[in-house]
Amino acid sequence: MRDTGFPLADAENDFLRARRRQVLSRLATWLRREPDDVNIMLPFHEVVDALGMRSENRLGLRSIRLDSIVGSVDRTRDFDRRFRPTSGRVRERWQRLALAQRRGESVPPIEVYRIGELHFIIDGHHRVSVAHALGLTTIDAYVTEVVTRINAAGIRYRGDLIVKDYRRLFLERVPLTGEARAAVVVSDPWDYAQLGEHVEAWGFRLMQDEGKLLDRAEVARRWYTDEYTPVVGMLRQADMVGDRTETEAYMWVAGERYRLIRTHRWDPDVLSAVRDSSRR
Repeated sequence: MRDTGFPLADAENDFLRARRRQVLSRLATWLRREPDDVNIMLPFHEVVDALGMRSENRLGLRSIRLDSIVGSVDRTRDFDRRFRPTSGRVRERWQRLALAQRRGESVPPIEVYRIGELHFIIDGHHRVSVAHALGLTTIDAYVTEVVTRINAAGIRYRGDLIVKDYRRLFLERVPLTGEARAAVVVSDPWDYAQLGEHVEAWGFRLMQDEGKLLDRAEVARRWYTDEYTPVVGMLRQADMVGDRTETEAYMWVAGERYRLIRTHRWDPDVLSAVRDSSRR
């Protein structure tokens, strides 16, 4: 915090510095040709839609890290990802709060939703922006925890929500649990749709073979234990995973197997044919 001894002038300068940093950040993003969403605050409702809502629980007053606040319920246009003002619209209120902070006046806690380790502001955007500008690292907040079907790990930018959304849809179709849920991962969100179709087709053949109906949970369990795990084990032994995820290697070799041999069986001859084809 820079202090000239004149709180009003300092508060005005705080706002001007915050605006200047926001403009310079946008320019740097453009020069580096980074995605447009790098500096955009995450919209809370889009995150919840992508992850799937389960429940919420009020945790009460907590001290939270400012850098854990990454989004907002309804003010994503007024501030960027680091809560720097995006225009002069918020200047009057912003400077009043900065002045109060500089005079040592008490400021009420903000209110946030918590998803995993991320926080989204319900009320208190200006207070968070001022706290960032003054170099603070924590802020008091009334926290409501939101529990989602898919965890929020790995979300940095708005584009990451696409992956989470497709994974959530995949796990509704193929309800894996525990170790299996964590192991089945792809990089391209579109691959989750293709994998879902593949598992459902595998489950249909299984039900035909056994002559009985199985629910989605049982199909998912049997696919992982009877199909996925043995095949991935063979791929590891044959050094055919490469720089893909194991799930991506499985999808590739399963597709090539059927294209080349038109069979759903697995044996060393199948893997040899696929390996020879990839080399050619």
